[in-house]
Amino acid sequence: MRAFKFTPLLKSMIWGGNRIASYKGIAVDRSDIGESWELSGVKGDESVVAEGEYAGMTLPELIGQLKGELVGHAVYERHGTEFPLLVKFIDARQDLSIQVHPNDVLARMRHGKNGKTEMWYVVAADRGAHLKSGFSEQLTPAEYERKVADHTLTDALCDYSVAAGDLFFLPAGRVHAICAGTFVAEIQQTSDVTYRIYDYGRTGADGKPRELHTELAKDAIDYTVLPDYRSHYVAAKNREVPLVSCPYFVTSLYDLDRAFVRDLSELDSFLIVMCLEGSGALCDDEGNEMPIRQGETLLVPASARLLRLLPDEHLKLLTGHL
Repeated sequence: MRAFKFTPLLKSMIWGGNRIASYKGIAVDRSDIGESWELSGVKGDESVVAEGEYAGMTLPELIGQLKGELVGHAVYERHGTEFPLLVKFIDARQDLSIQVHPNDVLARMRHGKNGKTEMWYVVAADRGAHLKSGFSEQLTPAEYERKVADHTLTDALCDYSVAAGDLFFLPAGRVHAICAGTFVAEIQQTSDVTYRIYDYGRTGADGKPRELHTELAKDAIDYTVLPDYRSHYVAAKNREVPLVSCPYFVTSLYDLDRAFVRDLSELDSFLIVMCLEGSGALCDDEGNEMPIRQGETLLVPASARLLRLLPDEHLKLLTGHL
């Protein structure tokens, strides 16, 4: 079974820009694309197979037909036809709102949905680009509410200048925001539950201030203060570089200028492959070959036992699995 390519879902946002279209090499007449949902099982926003035998089928429909052969037998037993990860490219022309995501327990109790733990890999960053992650000082829930009310919450958040290759892991409960000039690849739990805490007084398309979720967020926030909210790794060429390993996903980076073989025989899971730079092809143990280029995302089925990563000249890939 060859890898699957899906039609990206391009999301207009008040803070979006024009980098996603050019990065992906697609022609659109919009300059407000904030997100490209590469792989999504979110209800109402399901990804659709772009080509081949299953073209036009939604991701949940595809899982329903192929079951464990596609996603892994243990994954199918646990999640059924719900794809457990949401994969995006995000382009921030302006600052995103300060937000937080609840954990599974709180999200299921309040909304009947999953919580959201996520990670960001910075693909590109303009001069002066930055993002916010975690508290810089200890706050109580009452102090948090006061800072939201008097517009000083951002003073209590850690602010990081960013460059391509920077990595941030964001467990549910961590207050955060992507800020202007930052372009990231994001892998997260399948969930659309976001609590917007602060939005700089902006208005939405209807001219009204966007809804804030100050009270809901108060119980969702992890108020723990850490010395550093970056995730650190050692970059290397032509080998697997582990990035994040958590209960919801495992991610790795490959920066290749020669062929690399990944053994998948012990992995009872699908493999997501996001192409961050360059071009090349993926070839499995059955001889199925799929080209891949910058801005594309492929879903490698769990039935694959081996994967050859074949760069044309240079190929940088971000991978994720359960």
